[in-house]
Amino acid sequence: MKIVKAEIFGIHLPLKEPFIISYATYDYMPSIIVRLETDNGLTGYGEAVPDEHVTGESFHSTISLLKHTILPALIGFSPINMEKLHQKMNELISSNPSAKAAVDIACYDLLGKYKQEPVYNLLGGQYHDTLTYPKVLSIEDPDLMARKAKEAMEEGYQSLKLKVGTSYLEDCKRIAHVRGQVGMEVPIRVDVNQGWKNVSAALQAIKILEPLNISWVEQPIKMGDIHGLGEIRQKTSTPLMADESIHSGEDLVEIIRNGAADKINIKLMKCGGIYPAIHMAKAAEYAGIECQIGSMVESSIASAAGYHAAISRKNIISTELTGPLLFSKDIGDLKYDIPYVHLNDKPGLGVTVNEDILKELTIQYDSIEKG
Repeated sequence: MKIVKAEIFGIHLPLKEPFIISYATYDYMPSIIVRLETDNGLTGYGEAVPDEHVTGESFHSTISLLKHTILPALIGFSPINMEKLHQKMNELISSNPSAKAAVDIACYDLLGKYKQEPVYNLLGGQYHDTLTYPKVLSIEDPDLMARKAKEAMEEGYQSLKLKVGTSYLEDCKRIAHVRGQVGMEVPIRVDVNQGWKNVSAALQAIKILEPLNISWVEQPIKMGDIHGLGEIRQKTSTPLMADESIHSGEDLVEIIRNGAADKINIKLMKCGGIYPAIHMAKAAEYAGIECQIGSMVESSIASAAGYHAAISRKNIISTELTGPLLFSKDIGDLKYDIPYVHLNDKPGLGVTVNEDILKELTIQYDSIEKG
């Protein structure tokens, strides 16, 4: 089985309402869909959702890189050889993980279809019986966030993820309002997205929050300041999760050396796909660090890929791949049933792509073929 054709669809996924985090507000999510065809008639889908603030990639640069560098080099390549695939991509270009993730995901989809197995069976089988996800609340007025949190509980959600990252005092007010509305037993995760910036502000905020029984605080300070994360972890009792600071196995080594996190948020877009994500989860397990699979607000394609990785590993204890729930139109059919997501046992990712919607949402298209 060899790749004979690659197609690139640059799309804009429409959001039901703006998605607001500490460093940006999104009215739609730019995404890049990669479709690979093989000489035995199989088709596999992958996805890249680049983020200039996290991975250093843009929508147009990622399309250009895939079109001119990565995909032409993979025509004639076998998607079965996953180790060689990643070595080849790494030799072609440094970093650019979301572009590599799109190829990785498409190749796993192809491999599953070739083997007539769901992707999770290629990763060790289904370890977890169920997969759940929290209700994710964007940064808004404290009273509005509290009202939306109460509505989420009434809808059947079992946990909440609060996006914060403005003034830490205002953020503490937001979190306290939500806690007061839903009670002390509902698990609440707080995601700062680097917004508290420095160790001093983060320490003050987390100490204010300690009586509120927060499940964990995610990435309170600027990415790359692993020493600072270690200092925060030493001086507070609330569990700490690294997100923007961990992209690769090398980052994980530094986190372990600095005692910088209790948990890490692995995202396929940050690490380069399913294959490196599985390796990172196993390495973290050896170090006693729990893992989550998160997302960059992705369609059913990359969300399904993340869930396949998560369901196969015992050390991946939480997931946050809720992009399809936020879109007014999605290109796939990943099944959500609050608060669970359901993977099927179809070969590959198990996602059926709606070609009409894909065409409708496409703003840029390119094709690369053998010869």
